[in-house]
Amino acid sequence: MRKLVIGNKCYSSWSLRPWLLLKHLHADFDEVVVPLDTPEFKTELAKYGGAGKVPLLVDGETVVWESISIMDYVADAWNVPVWPRDIAARTLARSMVCEMHAGFTALRSACPMNLGKRYAARDRGAALAADVARIEELFRMARGRFGGSGPFLFGTFSAADAMYAPIVTRLNTYAIPVAEDTRAYMDTILTLPAFKRWLSDALNEPWVVDADEVAEQPIAILRNHLRH
Repeated sequence: MRKLVIGNKCYSSWSLRPWLLLKHLHADFDEVVVPLDTPEFKTELAKYGGAGKVPLLVDGETVVWESISIMDYVADAWNVPVWPRDIAARTLARSMVCEMHAGFTALRSACPMNLGKRYAARDRGAALAADVARIEELFRMARGRFGGSGPFLFGTFSAADAMYAPIVTRLNTYAIPVAEDTRAYMDTILTLPAFKRWLSDALNEPWVVDADEVAEQPIAILRNHLRH
């Protein structure tokens, strides 16, 4: 059976990306959760190979790591529609995904993914605001050119939506102001059945990763059980 090895669902943004894609597309796989920031983490991952990080996909003798590589492998080996069919749309989607992979460091650093809490809106600095402005620009570009009547970035769900899903959660968790069209797209992702399944699992996890807990008072704690 194919296995997707992931980290904690509350915090692991990179794990969410391929998991969400596979679940939404009804791909068949088993998930293996290896808790982050534990003494066993490296030992457990070493059983599978790869780069010693999550996520990684095990398909028989094949081990694939890095979210984009996993998505490309799934498209090639599992015959799953991961990318838009139209070449112009696919090119934009890949460019957006690569920009996501390498960019938005201010947002990602100041606002780590944390599905278990909500924080109040506040000024988080010019660099973060610039990241958010660029993200909104990309969303409008994709939706305006290729969204059509569908709710996703390229009309139907694709790897681009999966890659930007953790960004959506950050904007939501930290109450970052966005335009109405961005909020509408965020709601599309946040109400996706696959994401709701991930969120439910995340809120029932017992682990706390201190490195991903920001030093500010939350306005809401959503998780049911917590332990270090």
